[in-house]
Amino acid sequence: MAKTLARAVDMIDSAPRFTAADVAALNARFADVDAREMLAAVLAEGLIGRAAIVSSFGAESAVLLHLVSSIDPSVPVLFLETGKHFPETLAYRDQLASQLGITDLRNLTPDADAIVKRDESGLRWSFDPDGCCEIRKVKPLSAALAGFDTTITGRKGFQSATRANLHRFEIDTSDTAGRLKINPLASWSKADLDAYVAAQHLPPHPLVDAGYLSIGCAPCTSKVLPGEDARAGRWRGWEKVECGIHVPEKPGEEPSF
Repeated sequence: MAKTLARAVDMIDSAPRFTAADVAALNARFADVDAREMLAAVLAEGLIGRAAIVSSFGAESAVLLHLVSSIDPSVPVLFLETGKHFPETLAYRDQLASQLGITDLRNLTPDADAIVKRDESGLRWSFDPDGCCEIRKVKPLSAALAGFDTTITGRKGFQSATRANLHRFEIDTSDTAGRLKINPLASWSKADLDAYVAAQHLPPHPLVDAGYLSIGCAPCTSKVLPGEDARAGRWRGWEKVECGIHVPEKPGEEPSF
């Protein structure tokens, strides 16, 4: 892994940053270590290179942000400012960043030319949600991650069937760079999250009490009904279940927009 990290500092080198063996070793070492201790170790020991948190500042984002900022508040936090968020999400972002002492919040915006060419009306979400996400999320995040070796996400296994087998450490298959992805909360339950929020006196997202249990862009987010999984309100009526930033890249495939 030392060789991998040494190679990662060369931004021109396009060789994979991490390998399957690296991931297996990390998952084995930290299998029985709690999330905060694991994060403190990998950050302090330089095991993950240059890391950034990718946060939606959504329904459960406060837990991951608190965990990491309590260890190192200078870890960059990347927020995809799509121009389609609920006003409550933007206010919550600012509230949490201030309360947690986050010192490097980066708001990633879509390319202005891409918006003009592909979504000038602002309605692409209504007929091509994949294309909308590509313009407003996938492309801006891909560009921003060029300077990082690792992303830290707030994904949890219980959120949906597609995340049920989530591991703590994995190769980021959404690109070809061999970037590492860490999911510190992969095995946490809803009860675990609620207990942590209560113990740390973290403010809830203002839309949670209204029934929004997974919160993304306003046009593509609806309330979750009784008995549905937490992400059922995302892209309701479409087969789409992810925005694309966690979806494996298909080599040679052109964006849908």
